[in-house]
Amino acid sequence: MIKLTNTNVRGFSLLEMAIVLTIVGLLLAGLLPTLSSQIEQQRRAETNKQLNEIRDALYGYAIINGYLPCPTTTTDLANANYGNADATCSTNPAAEGYLPWKTLGVAETDAWGIKRGSAGASWVGYWRYRVDRNFADPANKITLGTGFSADALSIRDTAGNSITSTSERPIAIVYSTGPNLVVDGQNASFEATSGIYQSDVPGPTFDDILIWIARPQLFNRMVTAGKLP
Repeated sequence: MIKLTNTNVRGFSLLEMAIVLTIVGLLLAGLLPTLSSQIEQQRRAETNKQLNEIRDALYGYAIINGYLPCPTTTTDLANANYGNADATCSTNPAAEGYLPWKTLGVAETDAWGIKRGSAGASWVGYWRYRVDRNFADPANKITLGTGFSADALSIRDTAGNSITSTSERPIAIVYSTGPNLVVDGQNASFEATSGIYQSDVPGPTFDDILIWIARPQLFNRMVTAGKLP
């Protein structure tokens, strides 16, 4: 029997393998920043979509109930009120609360968020929420004469320029802490009265994503729904 052999067949040398792995590594290194950027863009788009849904849910809640919900401040996951709006808003708030996602039927966190697993867990990516207490009082429902409380909310840009007017202040503010998962800029401070918030395009020192509801917007929705005057 004649045994055929092929002396020309050989495997890759270590040098050739090293060259191939280097090329693959360089290609992956070039793709990773683009992939990371695309993921962040998708998360930002999803967060903006969720904020629009939250705004609509707040309108709907006001139309149904005649007032806006208070924030949620319950931290214990086992508590029946966890995720639900507090019965009343504090007359002297020491801090802003979180959006009552269960009450509104909206997403618990933004696109970067991590759902809490215990009472001591951090509120990573949970929606921050502040409402003018005059518009969140079940005992005094919203009328066309409802005015602003001492909350006196206002919004500025990064340069400190006012975005909202003093004659028509925001009555509700919701924001995401963005990709860095921390409160930035003016949002990092809390004022029990004359509350100042910040909204702007994302930058190196600010990436919060904020929306607000103005009184004319809410009145328009409630009038259209036949709930005002």
